Amino acid sequence: MNGRQCADGSRRRRDTGQGGVEYVALIGVVAAIVGAILALTVPDDTSVALKDAVCRIVNAGDGGEGCDSGNGGGDDGGGGDDGDGDIPEGPPGDPFQPAKCLLSQDQTKTTVVVQILFIKISGSEQLKVQQWSDGTVTLERVGEGSVGATASISAGIPGLKEWGGSASLSGSYMKGSGSGGQWLFNGNKTGDPQKDLELNLEDAKKFAAYLKQNDGCRYQSGYNPGANMGACQQDAASKKPDLPPERAPDVDITKTSTEVSGGVSFGKGFKKGKGGKDKDGKPTDLGSISGEFGSGSMTEDVVVMRANSGPDAGKITFVYTFSVDAKGGEIAQGKATRMQQVAVTYDAATFDQEEKDGKEHRPEKLVITTSQENGEGAGIQAGAGANVPGTPVTIDVGGGGGNIKSQIHTESAEVVLDNDADSKTVEDWLRGRGDFPASDVLPTPSDAAEVPGSDAGPLERLLHDKGKLSRLDYNANTDWWNASLGIGFGISAGQLTAGFKLFGIDITHEEKNQTITGNPTYATGPKNGGARPWVEWKNCTQTTPIA
Repeated sequence: MNGRQCADGSRRRRDTGQGGVEYVALIGVVAAIVGAILALTVPDDTSVALKDAVCRIVNAGDGGEGCDSGNGGGDDGGGGDDGDGDIPEGPPGDPFQPAKCLLSQDQTKTTVVVQILFIKISGSEQLKVQQWSDGTVTLERVGEGSVGATASISAGIPGLKEWGGSASLSGSYMKGSGSGGQWLFNGNKTGDPQKDLELNLEDAKKFAAYLKQNDGCRYQSGYNPGANMGACQQDAASKKPDLPPERAPDVDITKTSTEVSGGVSFGKGFKKGKGGKDKDGKPTDLGSISGEFGSGSMTEDVVVMRANSGPDAGKITFVYTFSVDAKGGEIAQGKATRMQQVAVTYDAATFDQEEKDGKEHRPEKLVITTSQENGEGAGIQAGAGANVPGTPVTIDVGGGGGNIKSQIHTESAEVVLDNDADSKTVEDWLRGRGDFPASDVLPTPSDAAEVPGSDAGPLERLLHDKGKLSRLDYNANTDWWNASLGIGFGISAGQLTAGFKLFGIDITHEEKNQTITGNPTYATGPKNGGARPWVEWKNCTQTTPIA
């Protein structure tokens, strides 16, 4: 895959008023930071040829244009009914209707970042509970650690010189890995999907409580080797549901990730005494406060999921995700996220043997997912710092918290690869072979529903002819808090200050709930002329999420 850079000189942003929306409009500024860091630090040798997708995400505000293409195929962000009012019904037993959809998702994530000089070390723990329209529930837990480098630079603002005004730009590059598991709860089969969902969700909650207490037992044992580990684990096991998952876990998860992030902040210094000096003529800095104006990150994740039991037993799935996330604001918080994901499933035993023999792989299923999220809410993100007298050392304390309400639009295209020709089309696209590699084209589900153009590649035609296409909308609510402490060191040269942290620690906790809303739709098979109309997704509306 080549390392084409995103050309963002054509992007223009207008002021959109006050409040969180105004800060969301700054995604272009933050994306430029991310793009600059990306060009300097991300290696060309990545897992799949999908880097061009990032450029379309960053350029989404201008119609989703790719880095070197006039048509990036960004999703239209519209609802399921395209604004036409009533949604028509699809034909009975339509094979193009997906079997189930995600109704809701509860996610909790805690991240701790430690910085020593230019080295950054991060660890996170994430728990996710998902409700599905067929009455099943999945519980997923992944722990991840990463290490990387970071740097920052700051400059005084001439117009605010007397007030100590300054601005800073920071960036970091992280690589990490993680592991975890996914458990499927589908043991309750009453014949009523809504009732099954209630019972399976209750089992999932009990199992989550068991996992939490079992973790506490291991911590207690490490902290106090004389503790009665057996009694603790036995008590934890008593909390398991009557119908636990078949194996623990049903799906083994391993993860590698690369994150490039950047941020912009503004600070204001304060002085006491006339002219900012005491009677002996020494400066009397009282310190400073600062606020995060905007921050953004580009993340590339590769997740490998090996299914031990359940409907996908014996399968291995590779999930490649690219996302750009931006947020900003000191009091009015704004957030915007763009994501594109490719998941490819193989027969695990066959894949392992092909890998051993050095042969080409034969994928059995492809899923392409795109999503965009925009939101705003109340909160605060601020910090305070002070110089250590007589030294270039500074001490900074920061933190904040808030609540962001957002809307998420998600689209998905799934195609079963039931013959060698289709399987080879997808594998060649992924590996960058042929005339239409993944680095050139990443079709979106909305695009796949349209009549293919004369220049459409084989993958685009495959998705249009055989793909199960769907569109969903969610309302999301995110509660978060953050706390940080840093000891820094700065060297001044005119108005510029090259600064770095001697030591820092940052803790972020986030709880996010998203629930389906609107009218879920899917695209039925091609009609006369080739277009695929969007119709009501009944398999998705047969159950309602449980709060």
